[in-house]
Order: sequence, then C-alpha cells, then structure tokens
Amino acid sequence: MKLVILIAILATLAGLAALVVVALYRHKKAGAGEIKLIGEPATVDTKLDPVGAVIVRGELWQARSKDGSVIPTHARVRVVGFEGHLALVEVA
Repeated sequence: MKLVILIAILATLAGLAALVVVALYRHKKAGAGEIKLIGEPATVDTKLDPVGAVIVRGELWQARSKDGSVIPTHARVRVVGFEGHLALVEVA
C-alpha cells in the first residue's frame, strides 16, 4: 500500500515538472523572433537610461536607445536592431 502511494506521488511530481518545463519552453524568446521585430513600433515601459524596457507586440523586452540617449517612459520608439536579447531602439 505504501509503495502504491509513493509511486502515485512520484508520478504526480514528474507530471508537474513536465508541465513547468513545457511552460518555460513556450515562453522563451526565440532568436529568430528578434529579426521579425526590427522595424516594429514599441512603447517605453521603463525609462531607457541607458537600459530600460519596451513593449513590442505585447512582449516586454529589455532595451536601450541606439545612440545611448535617455528616453522617457511612455515614449513611442521603433526597434532598429538587437545586441543579444537587448533591443536597440530609436525615437519614432
């Protein structure tokens, strides 16, 4: 009886772990998706000074202005490139 309960608990934990892995995999930003975002409009969510965050297509991305200037919150910008997962933007 104890063995059956132990097996049921382990199976449940394994299932939950699998769900977490799948959720994290689906949420991961793909490298190819970055290229598709170049040219897209964005809104500054956290002031870029020099690094902050922008919202592009409903996703939050870390970003900085291409020329290093400070850009205030709620400003409209355009994605012009990437450095790794850091979006480079300029004022639209």
